Amino acid sequence: MLRIGLTGGIGSGKSTVARMLEAAGFPVVDADQVARDNMAPGSLVLAQVADAFGGDIIGPDGALDRAELARRAFVSEEQTQRLNAITHPAIRRESDRRFAELERQGAQAAVYDMPLLIELGLDQQMDLTVVVDVDAEERVRRLVDKRGLDEADARNRIERQIGDSERRAKADIVIDNNGPLEALEPQVNEVVDTIRKML
Repeated sequence: MLRIGLTGGIGSGKSTVARMLEAAGFPVVDADQVARDNMAPGSLVLAQVADAFGGDIIGPDGALDRAELARRAFVSEEQTQRLNAITHPAIRRESDRRFAELERQGAQAAVYDMPLLIELGLDQQMDLTVVVDVDAEERVRRLVDKRGLDEADARNRIERQIGDSERRAKADIVIDNNGPLEALEPQVNEVVDTIRKML
């Protein structure tokens, strides 16, 4: 089964591209969803994160207060690494399990929607690496306007990720998503054609 790595900086529209690839018939393993599932109330990963960042990041309902965890985890490189050391191995194990399940079900290709694909060196394990690229200032605007993030928080999160040029350098295909949705669709169609030719 082919593994298609899909990545891009926060606010790049990577999830939109993932949905389009899924609609074209390629199942998606979403690392962010895996992370959320791993931190479900009562989970071991959530308990480990609470030990590291404070029990009050868990609300009265037992669910993670994501905004509070973000405030504590993304203040410095050290704190971010502390969180990653807990969550990344768990995400990797569960992602591998989901890929194996898709392969058992007969999928010929599957997409790994993974924000840190390149940072973690996982692009080396992909048959094709697709990077969704958007100028940093445009990403800040989208994060503030569409996701309601504070501008300083948006800039801080972008700065915590690798640079756009480094991401582009590792790509087999770069999708330029600076424009409207109409400009995105033909580029995704080209990716779909490329995957089908690889099968």
